[in-house]
Amino acid sequence: MAAENKADIGVTGLAVMGANLARNFAHHGYTVALHNRSVAKTDALIEEHGSEGEFIRTETMQELVDSLERPRRVLIMVKAGAPVDSVIEQLTPLLDEGDIIIDGGNSYFQDTRRRERECAENGLHFVGVGVSGGEEGALNGPSIMPGGSEESYRTLGPMLEDISAKADDGAPCCAWIGTDGAGHFVKMVHNGIEYADMQVIGEAHELLRSVAGLEPAEQADVFDRWNTTELSSYLIEITAQVLRQVDPKTGKPFIDIVADAAGQKGTGRWTVQEALELGSPVTAIAESVFARALSSSEPAMRKEAQEVLPAGIGDTTEDVVKDPGFVEDVRKALYASKLVAYAQGLDMLTMAGREYGWTLDLATIASLWRNGCIIRADLLNVIMKAYEGDKAPLNLLFAPEFVNSIEDALPAWRRVVARAVERGIPAPVFSSALAYYDGLRRPRLNAALTQGLRDYFGAHTYKRIDDPESSFHVLWSGDRSEVVS
Repeated sequence: MAAENKADIGVTGLAVMGANLARNFAHHGYTVALHNRSVAKTDALIEEHGSEGEFIRTETMQELVDSLERPRRVLIMVKAGAPVDSVIEQLTPLLDEGDIIIDGGNSYFQDTRRRERECAENGLHFVGVGVSGGEEGALNGPSIMPGGSEESYRTLGPMLEDISAKADDGAPCCAWIGTDGAGHFVKMVHNGIEYADMQVIGEAHELLRSVAGLEPAEQADVFDRWNTTELSSYLIEITAQVLRQVDPKTGKPFIDIVADAAGQKGTGRWTVQEALELGSPVTAIAESVFARALSSSEPAMRKEAQEVLPAGIGDTTEDVVKDPGFVEDVRKALYASKLVAYAQGLDMLTMAGREYGWTLDLATIASLWRNGCIIRADLLNVIMKAYEGDKAPLNLLFAPEFVNSIEDALPAWRRVVARAVERGIPAPVFSSALAYYDGLRRPRLNAALTQGLRDYFGAHTYKRIDDPESSFHVLWSGDRSEVVS
Protein backbone atom coordinates (compact mmCIF):
# COMPACT_ATOMS: atom_id res chain seq x y z
CA MET A 1 0.00 0.00 0.00
CA ALA A 2 1.00 3.61 -0.43
CA ALA A 3 2.83 5.66 2.16
CA GLU A 4 0.69 8.00 4.21
CA ASN A 5 -1.02 10.73 2.21
CA LYS A 6 0.07 9.17 -1.07
CA ALA A 7 -2.19 7.41 -3.55
CA ASP A 8 -1.49 4.04 -5.15
CA ILE A 9 -3.03 5.12 -8.44
CA GLY A 10 -4.52 8.23 -10.00
CA VAL A 11 -7.54 8.34 -12.27
CA THR A 12 -8.18 11.25 -14.60
CA GLY A 13 -11.51 11.30 -16.40
CA LEU A 14 -14.42 10.58 -14.08
CA ALA A 15 -17.30 9.79 -16.39
CA VAL A 16 -19.10 6.58 -15.47
CA MET A 17 -16.36 4.13 -16.53
CA GLY A 18 -13.56 6.14 -14.92
CA ALA A 19 -15.53 6.74 -11.75
CA ASN A 20 -16.46 3.07 -11.43
CA LEU A 21 -12.90 1.89 -11.96
CA ALA A 22 -11.73 4.39 -9.32
CA ARG A 23 -14.33 3.01 -6.90
CA ASN A 24 -13.30 -0.55 -7.76
CA PHE A 25 -9.68 0.22 -6.83
CA ALA A 26 -10.87 1.81 -3.58
CA HIS A 27 -13.04 -1.22 -2.77
CA HIS A 28 -9.88 -3.33 -2.96
CA GLY A 29 -8.02 -1.21 -0.43
CA TYR A 30 -6.10 1.09 -2.75
CA THR A 31 -5.88 4.83 -2.18
CA VAL A 32 -7.06 6.57 -5.34
CA ALA A 33 -6.28 10.12 -6.43
CA LEU A 34 -9.12 11.64 -8.43
CA HIS A 35 -8.90 14.22 -11.20
CA ASN A 36 -11.32 15.55 -13.75
CA ARG A 37 -11.30 18.53 -16.05
CA SER A 38 -14.48 19.61 -14.28
CA VAL A 39 -13.74 19.63 -10.55
CA ALA A 40 -17.48 19.38 -9.90
CA LYS A 41 -17.39 15.75 -11.08
CA THR A 42 -14.59 14.97 -8.67
CA ASP A 43 -16.52 16.53 -5.80
CA ALA A 44 -19.72 14.71 -6.79
CA LEU A 45 -17.95 11.34 -6.76
CA ILE A 46 -16.41 11.99 -3.35
CA GLU A 47 -19.69 13.26 -1.94
CA GLU A 48 -21.66 10.24 -3.16
CA HIS A 49 -19.08 7.48 -2.79
CA GLY A 50 -16.36 8.86 -0.52
CA SER A 51 -17.23 6.40 2.24
CA GLU A 52 -16.39 3.44 0.00
CA GLY A 53 -12.62 3.83 0.34
CA GLU A 54 -9.68 6.21 0.44
CA PHE A 55 -9.80 8.98 -2.15
CA ILE A 56 -7.56 12.01 -2.63
CA ARG A 57 -9.16 15.03 -4.28
CA THR A 58 -7.05 16.94 -6.81
CA GLU A 59 -7.85 19.92 -9.00
CA THR A 60 -4.86 20.08 -11.35
CA MET A 61 -2.61 17.62 -13.15
CA GLN A 62 0.28 18.79 -10.98
CA GLU A 63 -1.70 18.03 -7.84
CA LEU A 64 -2.62 14.63 -9.25
CA VAL A 65 1.01 13.75 -9.97
CA ASP A 66 2.21 15.09 -6.60
CA SER A 67 -0.32 12.91 -4.77
CA LEU A 68 1.03 9.63 -6.15
CA GLU A 69 3.62 7.24 -4.76
CA ARG A 70 6.55 6.24 -6.99
CA PRO A 71 6.52 4.79 -9.53
CA ARG A 72 3.49 6.85 -10.34
CA ARG A 73 0.53 5.15 -12.02
CA VAL A 74 -1.98 7.37 -13.82
CA LEU A 75 -5.06 5.86 -15.45
CA ILE A 76 -6.53 7.93 -18.29
CA MET A 77 -10.27 7.45 -18.81
CA VAL A 78 -11.20 10.01 -21.45
CA LYS A 79 -12.65 9.73 -24.93
CA ALA A 80 -10.42 7.85 -27.38
CA GLY A 81 -8.41 9.82 -29.92
CA ALA A 82 -7.16 13.38 -29.52
CA PRO A 83 -8.32 13.74 -25.88
CA VAL A 84 -5.97 10.91 -24.85
CA ASP A 85 -3.04 12.59 -26.62
CA SER A 86 -3.91 15.86 -24.91
CA VAL A 87 -3.80 14.29 -21.44
CA ILE A 88 -0.50 12.54 -22.23
CA GLU A 89 0.99 15.87 -23.33
CA GLN A 90 -0.06 17.42 -20.01
CA LEU A 91 1.26 14.53 -17.94
CA THR A 92 4.59 13.86 -19.63
CA PRO A 93 6.57 16.87 -18.33
CA LEU A 94 5.26 16.25 -14.80
CA LEU A 95 6.31 12.62 -14.54
CA ASP A 96 9.67 10.98 -13.87
CA GLU A 97 11.48 8.08 -15.49
CA GLY A 98 9.78 4.78 -14.77
CA ASP A 99 6.32 6.26 -14.14
CA ILE A 100 3.37 4.58 -15.87
CA ILE A 101 0.65 6.14 -17.99
CA ILE A 102 -2.33 3.83 -18.54
CA ASP A 103 -5.02 4.24 -21.19
CA GLY A 104 -8.12 2.27 -20.20
CA GLY A 105 -10.35 3.47 -23.03
CA ASN A 106 -11.24 1.86 -26.36
CA SER A 107 -8.27 3.31 -28.20
CA TYR A 108 -7.15 2.20 -31.65
CA PHE A 109 -4.20 -0.13 -31.19
CA GLN A 110 -1.99 1.71 -33.69
CA ASP A 111 -2.44 4.87 -31.61
CA THR A 112 -1.39 2.85 -28.57
CA ARG A 113 1.73 1.61 -30.36
CA ARG A 114 2.66 5.19 -31.29
CA ARG A 115 2.03 6.48 -27.76
CA GLU A 116 4.13 3.69 -26.26
CA ARG A 117 7.08 4.67 -28.48
CA GLU A 118 6.70 8.35 -27.67
CA CYS A 119 6.46 7.72 -23.93
CA ALA A 120 9.46 5.40 -24.01
CA GLU A 121 11.53 8.22 -25.53
CA ASN A 122 10.76 10.17 -22.36
CA GLY A 123 11.60 7.27 -20.05
CA LEU A 124 7.93 6.54 -19.31
CA HIS A 125 5.92 3.36 -19.58
CA PHE A 126 2.70 3.48 -21.55
CA VAL A 127 0.17 0.72 -21.06
CA GLY A 128 -2.87 0.30 -23.30
CA VAL A 129 -5.46 -1.64 -21.34
CA GLY A 130 -8.52 -3.24 -22.86
CA VAL A 131 -11.39 -3.20 -20.36
CA SER A 132 -14.59 -5.12 -21.05
CA GLY A 133 -17.73 -5.43 -18.99
CA GLY A 134 -19.37 -2.05 -19.27
CA GLU A 135 -20.27 0.11 -16.30
CA GLU A 136 -21.17 -2.81 -14.06
CA GLY A 137 -17.97 -4.66 -14.88
CA ALA A 138 -15.83 -1.57 -14.24
CA LEU A 139 -17.27 -1.39 -10.73
CA ASN A 140 -17.56 -5.06 -9.79
CA GLY A 141 -14.83 -6.72 -11.84
CA PRO A 142 -14.15 -6.41 -15.57
CA SER A 143 -12.13 -8.53 -17.95
CA ILE A 144 -8.82 -6.69 -18.32
CA MET A 145 -6.38 -7.02 -21.24
CA PRO A 146 -3.18 -5.02 -20.57
CA GLY A 147 -0.40 -4.44 -23.08
CA GLY A 148 2.85 -2.53 -22.59
CA SER A 149 6.18 -3.70 -21.27
CA GLU A 150 6.60 -6.69 -18.96
CA GLU A 151 8.41 -4.38 -16.55
CA SER A 152 5.36 -2.13 -16.23
CA TYR A 153 3.14 -5.15 -15.64
CA ARG A 154 5.24 -6.23 -12.66
CA THR A 155 4.24 -2.99 -10.94
CA LEU A 156 0.75 -2.48 -12.33
CA GLY A 157 -0.39 -6.06 -12.93
CA PRO A 158 -1.16 -7.09 -9.33
CA MET A 159 -3.47 -4.10 -8.93
CA LEU A 160 -5.31 -4.87 -12.16
CA GLU A 161 -5.62 -8.53 -11.23
CA ASP A 162 -7.11 -7.51 -7.86
CA ILE A 163 -9.90 -5.46 -9.43
CA SER A 164 -10.61 -7.84 -12.32
CA ALA A 165 -13.40 -10.37 -12.53
CA LYS A 166 -12.60 -13.86 -11.30
CA ALA A 167 -13.37 -17.04 -13.21
CA ASP A 168 -15.16 -19.94 -11.53
CA ASP A 169 -11.79 -21.46 -10.66
CA GLY A 170 -10.78 -18.23 -8.92
CA ALA A 171 -8.27 -17.13 -11.56
CA PRO A 172 -8.23 -13.39 -12.31
CA CYS A 173 -9.58 -12.39 -15.72
CA CYS A 174 -6.47 -10.29 -16.27
CA ALA A 175 -3.02 -11.16 -17.61
CA TRP A 176 -0.25 -9.45 -19.54
CA ILE A 177 -1.10 -9.75 -23.24
CA GLY A 178 2.03 -8.48 -24.99
CA THR A 179 4.03 -5.41 -25.88
CA ASP A 180 2.85 -1.98 -27.08
CA GLY A 181 -0.68 -2.21 -28.59
CA ALA A 182 -1.36 -5.91 -27.94
CA GLY A 183 -3.86 -5.28 -25.15
CA HIS A 184 -5.98 -2.89 -27.17
CA PHE A 185 -5.74 -5.17 -30.22
CA VAL A 186 -7.12 -8.12 -28.25
CA LYS A 187 -9.90 -5.93 -26.86
CA MET A 188 -10.70 -4.80 -30.41
CA VAL A 189 -11.04 -8.41 -31.58
CA HIS A 190 -13.11 -9.20 -28.49
CA ASN A 191 -15.51 -6.47 -29.58
CA GLY A 192 -15.58 -7.83 -33.13
CA ILE A 193 -16.61 -11.24 -31.79
CA GLU A 194 -19.18 -9.46 -29.64
CA TYR A 195 -20.67 -7.85 -32.77
CA ALA A 196 -21.00 -11.25 -34.45
CA ASP A 197 -22.40 -12.85 -31.31
CA MET A 198 -25.15 -10.26 -31.00
CA GLN A 199 -25.96 -10.33 -34.71
CA VAL A 200 -26.36 -14.10 -34.84
CA ILE A 201 -28.60 -13.98 -31.76
CA GLY A 202 -30.67 -11.36 -33.58
CA GLU A 203 -30.90 -13.59 -36.64
CA ALA A 204 -32.08 -16.47 -34.46
CA HIS A 205 -34.71 -14.19 -32.91
CA GLU A 206 -36.03 -13.15 -36.32
CA LEU A 207 -36.21 -16.75 -37.57
CA LEU A 208 -37.98 -17.90 -34.44
CA ARG A 209 -40.57 -15.18 -34.96
CA SER A 210 -41.01 -15.11 -38.73
CA VAL A 211 -40.73 -18.84 -39.37
CA ALA A 212 -41.56 -20.58 -36.08
CA GLY A 213 -44.21 -18.03 -35.13
CA LEU A 214 -42.91 -17.46 -31.59
CA GLU A 215 -43.75 -14.14 -29.96
CA PRO A 216 -41.10 -12.38 -27.83
CA ALA A 217 -42.34 -13.73 -24.48
CA GLU A 218 -42.32 -17.27 -25.88
CA GLN A 219 -38.85 -16.70 -27.24
CA ALA A 220 -37.70 -15.56 -23.81
CA ASP A 221 -38.57 -19.01 -22.49
CA VAL A 222 -36.67 -20.58 -25.39
CA PHE A 223 -33.55 -18.54 -24.69
CA ASP A 224 -33.80 -19.38 -21.00
CA ARG A 225 -33.75 -23.07 -21.92
CA TRP A 226 -30.89 -22.52 -24.35
CA ASN A 227 -28.93 -20.90 -21.54
CA THR A 228 -28.80 -24.30 -19.82
CA THR A 229 -27.08 -25.86 -22.85
CA GLU A 230 -23.67 -25.34 -24.47
CA LEU A 231 -24.97 -21.89 -25.47
CA SER A 232 -24.85 -20.75 -21.84
CA SER A 233 -23.53 -17.19 -21.84
CA TYR A 234 -24.16 -13.67 -20.66
CA LEU A 235 -25.59 -12.57 -24.01
CA ILE A 236 -28.05 -15.48 -24.18
CA GLU A 237 -29.08 -14.77 -20.59
CA ILE A 238 -29.83 -11.10 -21.20
CA THR A 239 -31.50 -11.84 -24.54
CA ALA A 240 -34.20 -13.68 -22.58
CA GLN A 241 -34.60 -10.66 -20.31
CA VAL A 242 -34.86 -8.21 -23.21
CA LEU A 243 -37.43 -10.37 -25.02
CA ARG A 244 -39.53 -10.72 -21.87
CA GLN A 245 -39.59 -6.97 -21.22
CA VAL A 246 -42.91 -5.17 -21.77
CA ASP A 247 -43.09 -1.48 -22.69
CA PRO A 248 -45.03 0.22 -19.85
CA LYS A 249 -46.31 2.98 -22.13
CA THR A 250 -47.94 0.79 -24.79
CA GLY A 251 -48.14 -2.64 -23.19
CA LYS A 252 -46.40 -4.05 -26.25
CA PRO A 253 -43.29 -6.20 -26.18
CA PHE A 254 -40.34 -3.89 -25.60
CA ILE A 255 -38.60 -5.26 -28.69
CA ASP A 256 -41.48 -4.04 -30.87
CA ILE A 257 -41.17 -0.38 -29.87
CA VAL A 258 -37.39 -0.16 -30.39
CA ALA A 259 -36.20 1.45 -33.63
CA ASP A 260 -34.80 -1.13 -36.05
CA ALA A 261 -31.44 0.59 -36.49
CA ALA A 262 -28.29 -0.45 -34.62
CA GLY A 263 -25.39 1.93 -34.10
CA GLN A 264 -21.70 1.26 -33.51
CA LYS A 265 -18.81 3.00 -31.79
CA GLY A 266 -15.99 1.86 -34.03
CA THR A 267 -14.26 -1.17 -32.52
CA GLY A 268 -16.12 -3.66 -34.71
CA ARG A 269 -15.32 -1.59 -37.78
CA TRP A 270 -11.65 -1.43 -36.73
CA THR A 271 -11.61 -5.22 -36.45
CA VAL A 272 -12.78 -5.60 -40.04
CA GLN A 273 -10.43 -2.92 -41.35
CA GLU A 274 -7.45 -4.53 -39.66
CA ALA A 275 -8.55 -7.98 -40.83
CA LEU A 276 -8.41 -6.68 -44.41
CA GLU A 277 -4.87 -5.41 -43.80
CA LEU A 278 -3.82 -8.77 -42.38
CA GLY A 279 -5.70 -10.81 -44.99
CA SER A 280 -7.68 -12.47 -42.19
CA PRO A 281 -11.12 -13.77 -43.36
CA VAL A 282 -13.32 -12.66 -40.45
CA THR A 283 -16.45 -12.98 -42.58
CA ALA A 284 -18.91 -13.49 -39.72
CA ILE A 285 -17.58 -10.43 -37.90
CA ALA A 286 -17.60 -8.37 -41.10
CA GLU A 287 -21.18 -9.32 -41.91
CA SER A 288 -22.27 -8.29 -38.42
CA VAL A 289 -20.70 -4.86 -38.92
CA PHE A 290 -22.34 -4.48 -42.34
CA ALA A 291 -25.68 -5.64 -40.92
CA ARG A 292 -25.59 -2.73 -38.49
CA ALA A 293 -24.68 -0.38 -41.31
CA LEU A 294 -27.58 -1.66 -43.41
CA SER A 295 -30.02 -1.30 -40.52
CA SER A 296 -28.92 2.32 -40.13
CA SER A 297 -29.16 3.15 -43.83
CA GLU A 298 -31.14 6.17 -44.95
CA PRO A 299 -34.69 5.48 -43.66
CA ALA A 300 -36.24 6.71 -46.89
CA MET A 301 -34.19 4.18 -48.85
CA ARG A 302 -35.29 1.28 -46.68
CA LYS A 303 -38.89 2.46 -46.85
CA GLU A 304 -38.84 2.67 -50.63
CA ALA A 305 -37.16 -0.73 -50.87
CA GLN A 306 -40.06 -2.26 -48.94
CA GLU A 307 -42.44 -0.78 -51.50
CA VAL A 308 -40.64 -1.52 -54.78
CA LEU A 309 -38.35 -4.54 -54.31
CA PRO A 310 -40.10 -7.91 -54.84
CA ALA A 311 -39.42 -10.76 -52.43
CA GLY A 312 -39.75 -13.53 -55.01
CA ILE A 313 -40.60 -16.10 -52.37
CA GLY A 314 -44.06 -17.23 -53.49
CA ASP A 315 -46.65 -18.64 -51.12
CA THR A 316 -45.23 -19.41 -47.66
CA THR A 317 -48.49 -20.13 -45.86
CA GLU A 318 -47.54 -23.78 -45.41
CA ASP A 319 -44.17 -22.97 -43.87
CA VAL A 320 -43.22 -24.10 -40.38
CA VAL A 321 -45.21 -22.64 -37.49
CA LYS A 322 -44.68 -23.65 -33.85
CA ASP A 323 -42.38 -26.48 -34.95
CA PRO A 324 -40.13 -27.63 -32.07
CA GLY A 325 -37.84 -29.28 -34.64
CA PHE A 326 -37.15 -25.97 -36.33
CA VAL A 327 -36.51 -24.28 -32.98
CA GLU A 328 -33.89 -26.91 -32.19
CA ASP A 329 -32.38 -26.42 -35.65
CA VAL A 330 -31.98 -22.72 -34.92
CA ARG A 331 -30.27 -23.49 -31.61
CA LYS A 332 -27.72 -25.72 -33.31
CA ALA A 333 -27.14 -23.24 -36.13
CA LEU A 334 -26.65 -20.48 -33.58
CA TYR A 335 -24.04 -22.50 -31.70
CA ALA A 336 -22.14 -23.45 -34.85
CA SER A 337 -22.14 -19.87 -36.11
CA LYS A 338 -20.86 -18.59 -32.75
CA LEU A 339 -18.02 -21.10 -32.93
CA VAL A 340 -17.04 -19.77 -36.34
CA ALA A 341 -17.01 -16.17 -35.06
CA TYR A 342 -14.70 -17.16 -32.21
CA ALA A 343 -12.52 -19.20 -34.58
CA GLN A 344 -12.17 -16.25 -36.94
CA GLY A 345 -11.31 -13.84 -34.14
CA LEU A 346 -8.69 -16.15 -32.63
CA ASP A 347 -7.15 -16.85 -36.03
CA MET A 348 -6.91 -13.10 -36.58
CA LEU A 349 -5.01 -12.81 -33.29
CA THR A 350 -2.55 -15.43 -34.49
CA MET A 351 -1.96 -13.52 -37.73
CA ALA A 352 -1.56 -10.23 -35.83
CA GLY A 353 0.98 -11.81 -33.52
CA ARG A 354 3.13 -12.72 -36.52
CA GLU A 355 2.70 -9.28 -38.07
CA TYR A 356 3.45 -7.20 -34.97
CA GLY A 357 5.87 -9.46 -33.10
CA TRP A 358 3.51 -10.36 -30.27
CA THR A 359 3.54 -13.76 -28.60
CA LEU A 360 -0.18 -14.05 -28.03
CA ASP A 361 -1.23 -17.00 -25.86
CA LEU A 362 -4.72 -17.93 -27.07
CA ALA A 363 -5.41 -20.12 -24.03
CA THR A 364 -4.65 -17.18 -21.74
CA ILE A 365 -6.73 -14.79 -23.82
CA ALA A 366 -9.69 -17.18 -23.75
CA SER A 367 -9.29 -17.48 -19.98
CA LEU A 368 -9.58 -13.69 -19.60
CA TRP A 369 -12.94 -13.71 -21.36
CA ARG A 370 -14.51 -16.31 -19.04
CA ASN A 371 -15.98 -13.67 -16.76
CA GLY A 372 -16.46 -9.92 -16.52
CA CYS A 373 -16.71 -9.25 -20.26
CA ILE A 374 -19.67 -9.12 -22.63
CA ILE A 375 -18.83 -12.34 -24.49
CA ARG A 376 -18.33 -14.39 -21.33
CA ALA A 377 -19.65 -17.89 -21.87
CA ASP A 378 -19.21 -21.48 -20.70
CA LEU A 379 -17.83 -22.14 -24.19
CA LEU A 380 -14.64 -20.26 -23.27
CA ASN A 381 -13.60 -22.95 -20.80
CA VAL A 382 -13.58 -25.44 -23.68
CA ILE A 383 -11.74 -23.00 -25.95
CA MET A 384 -9.11 -22.37 -23.28
CA LYS A 385 -8.45 -26.10 -22.89
CA ALA A 386 -8.28 -26.55 -26.67
CA TYR A 387 -5.32 -24.16 -26.85
CA GLU A 388 -3.43 -25.40 -23.80
CA GLY A 389 -0.23 -27.40 -24.24
CA ASP A 390 1.77 -28.16 -27.35
CA LYS A 391 -1.05 -29.55 -29.50
CA ALA A 392 -3.06 -26.39 -30.08
CA PRO A 393 -5.15 -26.58 -33.28
CA LEU A 394 -4.27 -24.47 -36.30
CA ASN A 395 -7.89 -23.31 -36.19
CA LEU A 396 -10.37 -23.55 -33.33
CA LEU A 397 -12.75 -25.56 -35.53
CA PHE A 398 -10.12 -28.32 -35.77
CA ALA A 399 -10.24 -29.04 -32.02
CA PRO A 400 -11.83 -32.50 -31.58
CA GLU A 401 -14.59 -31.19 -29.32
CA PHE A 402 -15.71 -28.69 -31.93
CA VAL A 403 -15.33 -31.03 -34.90
CA ASN A 404 -17.85 -33.29 -33.18
CA SER A 405 -20.15 -30.40 -32.20
CA ILE A 406 -20.30 -29.00 -35.72
CA GLU A 407 -20.77 -32.43 -37.28
CA ASP A 408 -23.85 -32.80 -35.08
CA ALA A 409 -25.07 -29.29 -35.94
CA LEU A 410 -24.39 -29.29 -39.70
CA PRO A 411 -27.68 -30.71 -41.02
CA ALA A 412 -29.66 -28.27 -38.87
CA TRP A 413 -27.36 -25.39 -39.82
CA ARG A 414 -27.87 -26.05 -43.52
CA ARG A 415 -31.64 -26.36 -43.09
CA VAL A 416 -31.82 -23.04 -41.23
CA VAL A 417 -29.79 -21.17 -43.86
CA ALA A 418 -31.89 -22.70 -46.64
CA ARG A 419 -35.13 -21.81 -44.87
CA ALA A 420 -33.97 -18.23 -44.34
CA VAL A 421 -33.20 -17.89 -48.05
CA GLU A 422 -36.52 -19.46 -49.03
CA ARG A 423 -38.41 -17.04 -46.80
CA GLY A 424 -36.43 -13.96 -47.83
CA ILE A 425 -35.12 -13.43 -44.30
CA PRO A 426 -31.56 -12.05 -44.19
CA ALA A 427 -29.28 -14.20 -42.03
CA PRO A 428 -25.85 -12.89 -43.01
CA VAL A 429 -23.87 -14.36 -40.11
CA PHE A 430 -25.57 -17.78 -40.23
CA SER A 431 -24.88 -17.84 -43.97
CA SER A 432 -21.34 -16.44 -44.04
CA ALA A 433 -20.25 -18.60 -41.11
CA LEU A 434 -21.44 -21.69 -42.97
CA ALA A 435 -19.70 -20.52 -46.15
CA TYR A 436 -16.47 -20.02 -44.18
CA TYR A 437 -16.76 -23.53 -42.77
CA ASP A 438 -17.35 -24.98 -46.24
CA GLY A 439 -14.55 -22.84 -47.64
CA LEU A 440 -12.12 -24.37 -45.15
CA ARG A 441 -13.11 -27.98 -45.79
CA ARG A 442 -13.48 -27.99 -49.62
CA PRO A 443 -10.43 -29.35 -51.47
CA ARG A 444 -10.78 -26.72 -54.21
CA LEU A 445 -12.53 -23.36 -54.28
CA ASN A 446 -12.99 -21.03 -57.27
CA ALA A 447 -9.62 -19.31 -56.82
CA ALA A 448 -8.05 -21.13 -59.79
CA LEU A 449 -10.39 -19.40 -62.22
CA THR A 450 -9.81 -16.09 -60.45
CA GLN A 451 -6.07 -16.52 -60.93
CA GLY A 452 -6.58 -17.41 -64.60
CA LEU A 453 -8.64 -14.28 -65.17
CA ARG A 454 -6.08 -12.10 -63.38
CA ASP A 455 -3.29 -13.55 -65.50
CA TYR A 456 -5.32 -12.96 -68.68
CA PHE A 457 -6.17 -9.31 -68.17
CA GLY A 458 -3.28 -8.18 -65.99
CA ALA A 459 -0.40 -10.62 -66.38
CA HIS A 460 -0.49 -11.15 -62.62
CA THR A 461 0.98 -14.69 -62.98
CA TYR A 462 -0.24 -17.84 -61.30
CA LYS A 463 1.05 -20.88 -59.39
CA ARG A 464 0.85 -24.48 -60.60
CA ILE A 465 -0.19 -27.39 -58.42
CA ASP A 466 2.75 -29.41 -59.78
CA ASP A 467 5.28 -26.59 -59.20
CA PRO A 468 4.04 -24.46 -56.30
CA GLU A 469 7.34 -22.60 -55.80
CA SER A 470 7.46 -20.96 -59.25
CA SER A 471 5.31 -18.31 -60.90
CA PHE A 472 3.95 -18.66 -64.43
CA HIS A 473 2.30 -16.44 -67.03
CA VAL A 474 0.38 -17.35 -70.20
CA LEU A 475 0.96 -15.23 -73.31
CA TRP A 476 -2.70 -15.05 -74.28
CA SER A 477 -3.28 -14.37 -77.98
CA GLY A 478 -6.41 -15.25 -79.88
CA ASP A 479 -6.83 -19.01 -80.10
CA ARG A 480 -3.40 -19.91 -78.83
CA SER A 481 -1.37 -19.33 -75.69
CA GLU A 482 2.22 -19.78 -74.58
CA VAL A 483 3.29 -20.41 -71.01
CA VAL A 484 6.33 -18.57 -69.70
CA SER A 485 7.75 -18.91 -66.22
